[in-house]
Amino acid sequence: MKHHGIRGLLGAAAVAASLVAAPPVLADYPVQTVRLITHSSPGGGMDVFLRKIGQHLGPIMGVHFVVESVTGSGGAAAMAAVANGPKDGSVFYGSTPTHIITSLLSNPSVTYEEMEPVVNLFNDPQTVYVLTESPYQTLGDVVAAAKENPSSIVVSVSTPGSLDRQVMEEFQTLTDSSMIVLTHDGGGDAILSVLNGTAQVGVSEIAELRGQMEAGKVRIIATYTDERVPGIGDVPTAKEQGYDLVISKFRGIAGAKDLPPEVIAAWEEGVAKLMEDPEFRAWYEAEGLQNAYQTQAEAVAAREAFVTSLQAFFEKFDIN
Repeated sequence: MKHHGIRGLLGAAAVAASLVAAPPVLADYPVQTVRLITHSSPGGGMDVFLRKIGQHLGPIMGVHFVVESVTGSGGAAAMAAVANGPKDGSVFYGSTPTHIITSLLSNPSVTYEEMEPVVNLFNDPQTVYVLTESPYQTLGDVVAAAKENPSSIVVSVSTPGSLDRQVMEEFQTLTDSSMIVLTHDGGGDAILSVLNGTAQVGVSEIAELRGQMEAGKVRIIATYTDERVPGIGDVPTAKEQGYDLVISKFRGIAGAKDLPPEVIAAWEEGVAKLMEDPEFRAWYEAEGLQNAYQTQAEAVAAREAFVTSLQAFFEKFDIN
């Protein structure tokens, strides 16, 4: 009888463990390569997001993901690449509110209505931040300063139709305060206005702020979330500070209309498994992203509700 010894047994056990731990591969997907299209430039938030999805979802779904950046026209070019692409499950769009805002304000040749949500993955919390040396420690401090001298508080946000603009307009209404809301071409420019002192307060997502936070240049004083966000320190929510306002930016996957049901089912099952993957979860929690997984039916309903609220906001503040 041949004896393998302790090393042999441990080696066999390690191989067995690795096989058990490997992510399960779903039923055969109709294509081997899937393109994930983003409107952001390489290295941008959505580009990183899609690459992480591809890295961890590939083994689960048994496909190879390729991320492509299709910039131009505020996301319209990327939408067109997906809406006009093959309907076999080989091309998808990294969706955020941007593609809906672009559709409503710019009237592009291809709009969000020519695509359908496939799944939603995350809420990307909106935060309020200031320079590290700022005297403002809470939202109450900002409101008090604005009421004492309305022209003293400039709040930096990204584009005129963005969620950060929306949250600040609603915050002023809620607090009966008046602040100067400074819009920009994008989130990066908005952060620069806080860094150079043009604005005293900014609104942004955690991912965009991460570099400045790690450099010790800015600090977050509130999040517009139901619960505190891990990974950013002991930061209270706006609700905890007495301001009942919750707004989050969704991140998901959209595709062309009328995709085969088996494609949708594969994405729903695959992403549900992905969200529980320990390594992937460690990444998104460190980024401050909140698990907000939704099936296609749930994502479609959420989009309809979001569009209704966004249209009301645009009308109220005459944004067009």
